[in-house]
Amino acid sequence: MATSYLDKKFSLWDWLTTVDHKKIGTLYFFAGIFYFAVGGLEALLIRIQLMYPMNDFLDGETFNQVMTMHGTTMLFFAATPLLFAFMNWVVPLQIGARDVAFPFLNSLGFWMFFFGALLTNSSFFLGGAPQAGWTSYAPLALDYKGTDFFVLGLQISGAGTIMSAINFLTTIFTMRAPGMTLLRMPLFTWSTVVASALIMFAFTPLTGALFLLMFERMFDAKFFDVAAGGNVVLYEHIFWIFGHPEVYLLVLPAFGIISDVIAAISRKRLFGYHSMVFATVLIGFIGFMVWAHHMFAVGMGPTVNSVFGIATMLVGVPTGIKVFNWIFTMIGGKVQFNTAGLFAVSFIPSFVIGGITGVMLASSAADFQFHDTYFVIAHFHYVIVGGIVQAIFAGMFYWWPKIFGKMLNETLGKWMFWLFLIGFNLTFYIQHYLGLWGMPRRVFTYLPNQGWDTANFVSSVGAFFMTAAVILLVINVIVTFARGEKAVQDPWYGRTLEWSIPSPPPEYNFARTPIVRSNDPWWYEKMQGKKEMQYAEPLAEIHMPNPSIIPMIMAFGTFIAGYGFIYSSWFGVFLGFGITGVCMFIRSIKDDHGQHVHPEGLHVEKGVHHSA
Repeated sequence: MATSYLDKKFSLWDWLTTVDHKKIGTLYFFAGIFYFAVGGLEALLIRIQLMYPMNDFLDGETFNQVMTMHGTTMLFFAATPLLFAFMNWVVPLQIGARDVAFPFLNSLGFWMFFFGALLTNSSFFLGGAPQAGWTSYAPLALDYKGTDFFVLGLQISGAGTIMSAINFLTTIFTMRAPGMTLLRMPLFTWSTVVASALIMFAFTPLTGALFLLMFERMFDAKFFDVAAGGNVVLYEHIFWIFGHPEVYLLVLPAFGIISDVIAAISRKRLFGYHSMVFATVLIGFIGFMVWAHHMFAVGMGPTVNSVFGIATMLVGVPTGIKVFNWIFTMIGGKVQFNTAGLFAVSFIPSFVIGGITGVMLASSAADFQFHDTYFVIAHFHYVIVGGIVQAIFAGMFYWWPKIFGKMLNETLGKWMFWLFLIGFNLTFYIQHYLGLWGMPRRVFTYLPNQGWDTANFVSSVGAFFMTAAVILLVINVIVTFARGEKAVQDPWYGRTLEWSIPSPPPEYNFARTPIVRSNDPWWYEKMQGKKEMQYAEPLAEIHMPNPSIIPMIMAFGTFIAGYGFIYSSWFGVFLGFGITGVCMFIRSIKDDHGQHVHPEGLHVEKGVHHSA
């Protein structure tokens, strides 16, 4: 009798056809870690090139390709799938669901992301990667073949991202356990709701911007040809209507992770829960009102600049609510400084620095000085690396025992934390000063004796510290899989529903649907002297979906069609879309009633186990 979703004998076919949200989360996680390593290698190459003035480690064209792909990879192919991994792993467990609402669509979303990322990165081997920056502004981007890979790859992966957002919203609104009202949901689940809504409304303008670039490149449209009545600023507006909400759709799940981890390590209920929910929703709403602060130097005029500057400053209010509530949660708590806790606590000052510099950039007058300097680089890396990446590491150490049933090594984890913290601050803190001293961004070299030499050297040394930290993380994962300590059901004295079931969970998550009687439902039952949740039903057959290879083949069809567009091969386009269309037809006419797990095959947990 299988007691865990991992108990089945490993086979490649099982992973290619899975529709289990936990396995799809694992696929997202390891794909994200791979692209995080790729993006990190690109960052290291950038810092080696800039380590010394007039360095010739990379030439200008190669530097531009590496710089463009670093930003594109880290945002679209590393941070996004890593956060989707946590959403897949954790959200159904936190709301008491047995799977997501649309398991087939969940699998399709992953494979669309996978093939989109693969297509974009294949550009390195097929004539040159994109080299107009991760924003790919027109008309600059129109001059490079690599832009075609950027456009098609992001369209494919972006379609998968939108599918996943629809799936998570439907799951959370329709599949919560009895008693789990919206205001009893954990903060990570709430952040998934708002992030999914942001994806729905932000990725659609991105798709529009990419279509404009695609038609301009491939069909000689005139959207950005000023002589023919086009407008190059049009692309900037459409892109940033996506681009700034993109930051929040990454930051909000990170906030959710930190909220859950800080409550657990403090052994306290999260302070100001309702205000935290309100702040999460407000950040998502204001996030669509600030996009033009990226365009203060365009010349929109003082009125427009002032409106967007004030809106940008307003984001600091709900963000401040969150920061103070995290601090108040820890005050009076029995804070456990394990690796997850260290990353969570370190997140707060790191993100605050990124937020303060963001408010500085919200002043359009000051932004004229900061614009296109290393000050901006320092700002958004404190948000993305100091914030999002540290939250991902915190979530990884926190939920790893639940998902894989083994404890990551704490000693290696703490060494990794200190190496990463030191390296991160060495790399990016000094870049604030580089920007104030006038060093422009996106330059592949610089003249000596301008006052930038030492700062660039220090910044590059920090990049090696972060590289060592990531290598330690990889070693930790390998060691843990090989001979890691077996995890108990509830190693952190958790508060939410995922800690009420075995580690790792069974395929069906919950043998019986739990009843939620309070915020922090698992903690509430433990405080009532219970050793398991109260249940809404007796043991009965559980319906589960069947695995399917169709999602992967459908996504592969779009992959082929993408290359068809890039190389102007209508045969490739029709072949790819034909494969996808046939798969859609088969899915439409084939009745798949799923499978049933019988009561005698269910694993029922007979009590709670904690770490010592």
